[in-house]
Amino acid sequence: MAKKKKQASRQLAGESSQRDNVLKSNAEVRSFLYVGGRDCQVAHLRQIASNFGAELIHHDGGLREAVSRIDTVLPSVDCVFCPIDCISHDACLRVKSGCKKFGKTFIPLRNGSKSSLERALQTLNERNSDG
Repeated sequence: MAKKKKQASRQLAGESSQRDNVLKSNAEVRSFLYVGGRDCQVAHLRQIASNFGAELIHHDGGLREAVSRIDTVLPSVDCVFCPIDCISHDACLRVKSGCKKFGKTFIPLRNGSKSSLERALQTLNERNSDG
C-alpha cells in the first residue's frame, strides 16, 4: 500500500513539473494576431488560445475592418496566424510583409477550423519546450 502511495506521489510531482514546463513555454507566445477566418468561430478560437495561455487578437482580413489596421496591431503581438482559405489576398500580403518588417513569425494555417489553430499552437508549444 505504501508503495502505491509513493508511486502516486511521484506521478503527481511529475505532472506538476510538466504543467510548469508548459506554462513556461507558453510565456513565449503571449499574444498573437489571427487574420481572417470565420466570425462565428472567434469566441471558440479565443478559448483555445486561452487554454494555451495566450491572447488572441482578431482581424477579419478586410471584410469590415480596414486592412491597414493590421500594421498597427503587428508590433504588439508575438506571431500571426492566417487561415489561407478564409482571407483576402490583400490581407495575406499585408500580413506577410508586415511580419518581415517587424520580425514576427508568420504561420499559415491550412484552413479556418478550430482544430487547425489548436494543432498549430500545440506544435509551437512543443517547439518552445524543446528549445
